[in-house]
Amino acid sequence: MIVDTLANRHIYTQLSPRLATALAHLADTDFSQLEIGNYPLDGKDIFVIVNDYQTKPKETQPFEAHEKYIDVQYVVSGEEEFGYLPLADQTPSKAYFADHDYANYDYESNKQDAAFIPLKAGMFALFFPGDIHMPGTSALPQQVRKVVIKVRV
Repeated sequence: MIVDTLANRHIYTQLSPRLATALAHLADTDFSQLEIGNYPLDGKDIFVIVNDYQTKPKETQPFEAHEKYIDVQYVVSGEEEFGYLPLADQTPSKAYFADHDYANYDYESNKQDAAFIPLKAGMFALFFPGDIHMPGTSALPQQVRKVVIKVRV
């Protein structure tokens, strides 16, 4: 997992050409003007999801992990916390769903090992396969506009 601001995106472009494309797209696009929805960037290898939502209490949300895609999560406006849980010997509470590339992990049984980190407007988080994470949380509901770019590994 990596957390940083777009100002430092150049540090991560050497990790993967697809990741470099995703980070450049974040820097070059005014997401405040886009409608909510899904946008292809490079077919199924890179696609963009624009979403508006209210954050929820962490106690009500599951953790998730992916196998085929890196999540590039970028907060356009608002602020949230995300949970991070290092992959160890956890058992998913919801088995891996290949069509949507995710498995869920229960909050209650993993909360002692989780860290919650603020993600403010202008910041992004990279979640690699195996990085168990819980996006979209906060103690009090907050309105957030976030872009998630899915990057196939």
